[in-house]
Amino acid sequence: MPLPDPTRGPVTRPRSLDATDRAIIEALQANGRASFRGVAALIGVAEGTVRARYARLVEDGILQVTGVTNPLGLGFEAMAMIGIKTTGSPEPVADAISGWEEASYVVVTAGSFDVLVEVVCVDRRHLLELTTRARATPGVATTETFLYLDLAKQVFAWGTHMENGAAA
Repeated sequence: MPLPDPTRGPVTRPRSLDATDRAIIEALQANGRASFRGVAALIGVAEGTVRARYARLVEDGILQVTGVTNPLGLGFEAMAMIGIKTTGSPEPVADAISGWEEASYVVVTAGSFDVLVEVVCVDRRHLLELTTRARATPGVATTETFLYLDLAKQVFAWGTHMENGAAA
């Protein structure tokens, strides 16, 4: 199976996860630096099981362990969400913008906007260049840019799939 496109991140449809897969994911969401041995001890399985399951979850594009930063704290001066209305199907626009290095999050949505794009920019001039590029993208009708003034919360440890209304 081919690896997910690294410029887009893990965006594949989920496969069926069992309790062990979910426990591994949740342990790594709590501490992405945990060793396979530590995760195995925490969830009560063999280290080899964690190692094999981790490899499969990564290969399937379900799990990506990375260092998460606050871009504003790193000196990037402009973060924004750009709402885009398209003239037709939103997928081609989302695919085009997903290739941008500055786009950290691209989703097709229902509601006022067809596509939402989170961007991280060096400064406001760079943000202006990106909004101009977005407006020039084929299929884009209008854009609205929401400049981030502060990053109040950024969480990536939301657990795993809920079953029957209870955390699995």
